[in-house]
Amino acid sequence: MEETLYSIEIRKEKDVYIGRIYSDMDGVKEFRNPKIEGLLREIAFDIQLALDAFSARSADFADEEQIEEF
Repeated sequence: MEETLYSIEIRKEKDVYIGRIYSDMDGVKEFRNPKIEGLLREIAFDIQLALDAFSARSADFADEEQIEEF
């Protein structure tokens, strides 16, 4: 089964790149940077943080389920 985790939109207005990421977990976030490399770094970092936090919550939930089984 496929599921879209994030949609990313990037555009340029004058001298600034604008990136928006859309997700069910975090809603919409907007980033602005004069350099495309900086914008992509910010977006990747934010997504990584969100996925790490989600993985940690999933692991905690899995640990609780194992405790209840005993």
